[in-house]
Amino acid sequence: MSKTKAEKSEIISMLEKALKNASSAVLVHFTKINVAEESAMRKSLRSDGISYTVAKKSLIRRALDAVGFAHKDVALDGQVAIAYDASKEGDPTAVSRRVLEFVKKHGADKLMILGGTFDGRFVGQDEMREIATIPSLHTLRGMFVNVISSPMRGLVVALSAVAEKKQ
Repeated sequence: MSKTKAEKSEIISMLEKALKNASSAVLVHFTKINVAEESAMRKSLRSDGISYTVAKKSLIRRALDAVGFAHKDVALDGQVAIAYDASKEGDPTAVSRRVLEFVKKHGADKLMILGGTFDGRFVGQDEMREIATIPSLHTLRGMFVNVISSPMRGLVVALSAVAEKKQ
């Protein structure tokens, strides 16, 4: 059953709001995925605070146009969904990283990243996949602390070796 004009405008406004408020969003092409797999994916994404909405491609295009994202070079073929975090405060790489996990789990023949929004601009498939490989903010902070503390650790080890040698 086709949607009425009011229902379509409601979906477009919901997508616009999601694209404006989300730190990042990922356009996902899905095919041959069964209901159980998609339900498990939705549940897992929801537990991480990520929304997953399936909408008509024309409505997604209208929402992207309304927000001001240039998306003409991204082919929205087949069934398309949009995954986005619910707040601007979230980790901007989390959405793409979680979607990429499901792409790897189910295979590229069932799920594929088409592109998305990141850092206030629309990015293509290749760049969105690169963003998905960035470690989480928590992991990056841990790596930074390790880099900062590494010289101090080396100094302590060297001083300890000198102290043992003198004894």
